This record gives sequence, structure tokens and C-alpha cells, in this order.
Amino acid sequence: MKKKTILCALLILLTSGNMATAKVRKTAKTTVEQTTDGDEQERYEEIDNFDFLYENTGDDLNLDYDALTVNNLLDEAMSHLGARYRSGSKGPYTFDCSGFTSYVFKQLGEGNIGCSSRDQYARNMPVSRSDMRRGDLVFFTSPRSGRKVGHVGIVVDVDPINNTFNFIHASSSEGVKISNSNDGFYARRFIGVRRVW
Repeated sequence: MKKKTILCALLILLTSGNMATAKVRKTAKTTVEQTTDGDEQERYEEIDNFDFLYENTGDDLNLDYDALTVNNLLDEAMSHLGARYRSGSKGPYTFDCSGFTSYVFKQLGEGNIGCSSRDQYARNMPVSRSDMRRGDLVFFTSPRSGRKVGHVGIVVDVDPINNTFNFIHASSSEGVKISNSNDGFYARRFIGVRRVW
């Protein structure tokens, strides 16, 4: 369909006899030239907007949907700031770390991210730390897990320049809170990133 639209537009321009008079929505620069018979005409040196040649396919709507979904996810997570920690609890008033992440994602219709932090680490798509974005799951060891996954949170924001991030999680000592990856406890225990969507 796009090729036909482009071809039709080019044919119209070619058959009009004077391409310089073809108006495009937006031009970067025009000049006035004198023709051989003494008439002045505008000549378009540069055209920077061909939007009229393409139909709106709606492909860009997914970007807005993803941003909206992540914003809704983080709004839901933030609404539980200060909730108490309780081992094995999956909300809505008390949480353990994986109970918190699974509860938050479930509120947005994603009920199958995994039950435990290890399960969530195994089930969801691996992402490099350099590609991390808001809404991703981040995983850490815990004092009782040894070198294995023992804690999970949700990325709130990323600072690519300093290679740090803030995340919201259910801390065993302080309940649902926001921490920074540079905090000594978490900096030493970081394992990886997983993406649900």
C-alpha cells in the first residue's frame, strides 16, 4: 500500500509540468529563480517532511502503551510504600519480596511471573544490566541464599551514566521501600535483570 501511495504521489508531481510548484507541508528552504522567459518561480531545495506519503499504521501506539503500562505498574508498586514485610505474604497489606513483585504485576493482568524470587529469575527474559529499563525485575543474593537468588525488586529508574538504578522492593527489615543499587548491601549482592514484557 505504501509503495502505491509513493508511486501515485511521484506521478502526480511529474505530470504537473512544474515540480517547483508542488507544495509539501513543510520545507526547509526555498529560493526564487528566474526562468528563461523572465518569470520568477520558487524552487524547493530541500524537503524534510514526507509524512503525507505514508499512512498512519498505528505502529507507534505500542510505545505509548508500554510506557503507560510501566507507569501504571510503578504507580501500583508505589501505592504500597511502607507496607510491612512478612515472610511468605503475597499482599495486599504485607509482603515478602517475591510476594510484592508478583502482586504488583498481577494487578496489571500479568499473573504468571513466578512465585519465588528464584522462579521469577528463571521464568522471565534475561536482560543485560546495560539494557535495563523501568519496570524490569532485579535480583540479588540474600544472607541465607548464598550465591543463589534470594531477593527481587522492580526497577524504578536507571542512571546509565553512573550505571546505577533505584528499585522498589519488600525489604525484610523496613518493608516496601526504594533502594539504590549503590547501597553497599545491594551493590555486593546484585545478580541480574529479567524483563516480564
